[in-house]
Amino acid sequence: MGQTETDKDDGEAWLPDISDEVYGLTDDVILKVQEALENDDGAELKSLIEDLHEADLADLLESLSRDEREKLVRLSDDELIAEALPYLDNWVTDEIIETLEPKALAKSLAEFDSDDTVEVLEDLDEEVRDRILAALPMGYRALVEESLTFPEESAGRLMQREMAVVPETWTVGETIDYMRAGKDLPDDFYDLFIVDPKHHPAGRVPLSRVMRTKRPVHLTEIMETDLRAVPATMDQEEVAYIFRQYGLVSAPVVDEDGRLLGVITVDDVVHIIDEEAEEDLMKLGGVTETDIFSDVRGTAKARVSWLAVNLMTAVAASLVIGVFEGTIQQVVALAVLMPIVASMGGNAGTQTLTVAVRAIAMKDLTVANAKRFIGKEVIVGIINGLLFALLTGSIAWFWFDSPAIGLVLAAAMVINMLVAGLSGTLIPLGLERMGVDPAIASTVFLTTVTDVVGFFAFLGLAAAYLF
Repeated sequence: MGQTETDKDDGEAWLPDISDEVYGLTDDVILKVQEALENDDGAELKSLIEDLHEADLADLLESLSRDEREKLVRLSDDELIAEALPYLDNWVTDEIIETLEPKALAKSLAEFDSDDTVEVLEDLDEEVRDRILAALPMGYRALVEESLTFPEESAGRLMQREMAVVPETWTVGETIDYMRAGKDLPDDFYDLFIVDPKHHPAGRVPLSRVMRTKRPVHLTEIMETDLRAVPATMDQEEVAYIFRQYGLVSAPVVDEDGRLLGVITVDDVVHIIDEEAEEDLMKLGGVTETDIFSDVRGTAKARVSWLAVNLMTAVAASLVIGVFEGTIQQVVALAVLMPIVASMGGNAGTQTLTVAVRAIAMKDLTVANAKRFIGKEVIVGIINGLLFALLTGSIAWFWFDSPAIGLVLAAAMVINMLVAGLSGTLIPLGLERMGVDPAIASTVFLTTVTDVVGFFAFLGLAAAYLF
């Protein structure tokens, strides 16, 4: 018997209407918060922010000006603001902490998982950090201080010290009783780690498997032994690669003797993957992620160094043009057409460079397949060079009524597109081999190569065949 429309409506009346659900921070909320701040309306401000998720509160703080942030913190509860600290950009975190009471801040941090507290404290001035650490409970402070001794952007900084660890002699029943009674367990965890008497990880058991297994069964009968243990000194980018490569939810962190120190969970790795991808993208443009939050002076200072390097490379390209000054004076068309070759080469090289830098970061481009990748990009450069040589050469021919100029432009286009494809692969691979981050320096070198080769090929061919 079919379901009537009325029955259907009654049966589904309990379902929440999420068709218009909006996640994240809306412009409307930001505008209302700014209005409340302008009117010094603490009650309205509290009603607007008290139900926000910590991540959304962090976005709100980052969207405000420095003066507005200081006012919001002053009109709000310190503990509420402190909950947003792990989600904030480092520059904004420093500003917020300056306005919070150290004891109230320490009280909030003591409720965090240790990895979140480390993330908040690691970039602070040493004096400020020591003052906050001194206010933390002694046992918790010891864990945080030990994590801070590991290198920056390492697994030791990323790991959470709170974890579910049980001996290999236990049964499922003993483990379940422990989880029900244990007071030192983290609020959320995905795996149980089984350790031997020397505290070396012997295996892991997903919680779902524990709950579906009968109580008398020993953990060693159901545990997985193919652990992807992470050294505490491993770079966080390597950690992210392991999680992505093997589809991990959590991974144990061990010291140099193989003893279990902590655990890294996938929620932290998602943040690292996003952070590393953003960092590489920013480096390609010669800027940093802090540009959006820093003041004018800080932003200008951060960008001036690479602009200075770019100026030197531009001078190098200009010197090439200067060598052919007499040639350009004789044929004005060369000055008109000259930027086309350099621009096309630069754009083609940037396409290859972007793919190469990302592939290196993702470990998809290695010594084993570099030759194949370079060969492919060279062929692509030749094909695109021939295609655009035909197009631009024809345009130059009809524009200036000179087949010779068209042929010179076409030949220079093929040469520069070929060099662009080759440079877009060799430059990042070479920098990587020398231990230099290819995301930082590749663009400057590529621009120099394509400009110099483009101008030299075009003007050199023109000097040889037009006069």
